[in-house]
Parts: sequence; structure tokens; C-alpha cells
Amino acid sequence: MPISAPRICSCGKVVAHGERCACQIRRHKESSARYDKTRPSARQRGYDSKWDQARKDFLAVHKTCVKCPNPATVVDHITPHKGDIKLFWDRKNWQPLCEPCHNSRKQREERRRERQ
Repeated sequence: MPISAPRICSCGKVVAHGERCACQIRRHKESSARYDKTRPSARQRGYDSKWDQARKDFLAVHKTCVKCPNPATVVDHITPHKGDIKLFWDRKNWQPLCEPCHNSRKQREERRRERQ
């Protein structure tokens, strides 16, 4: 199996294929910190005790992740609600996911959709 060649980062360092340079990691952390300062808290975005109960009830019925055979631990909004309360509470817009699928696959899909 062929191995991809390393690349040169904008800072001039040679970085292995699929890896991120320390400067890229630092920039990402700084960017995330700036975003987090302006982002409302989870409770302010609607994830309150009512959501906790609805999530618990939903996961009691939908026990497995829709993307893999693992147990579901996260109720994901298929279409990001972005503050739309109607879409937030629309159960047809909910899907059960395990944490690894939610935190990697789903996030990657959403970033891809945003770029288009």
C-alpha cells in the first residue's frame, strides 16, 4: 500500500500526511476559544431539564446508534436547529447516535455541508 508524502506547513515545518502541525493546533485552539466566548451556554440554547427528560425517554426507545451497532448515548438533531425552537423539539429531526459517531462522523458531515 503506498504511503502519502509528507507536506510542508505554512510555518515551514515538514508534517506527516494526515497529521497537523503544532502551529495549526494552536491556531485551532485560539479560534475555538474566541468562538466559545460568544456562544450561549447549553442551557441558553434549550438543553434544559425538559430536554434532559425528553432525551432520556427517546434513548429508552431508540437504544442503538443509527450509524453503527453501538448503544446510543446522544440524541442528535439531523438538521441543525441553530436556535429554531420548533426544529429543536421536532422528534422527526432526532436520531440516536453513540458518542464516537456524533463527535466525529456527524461533525465532519456538518462541516462539509457548511462549506458547500
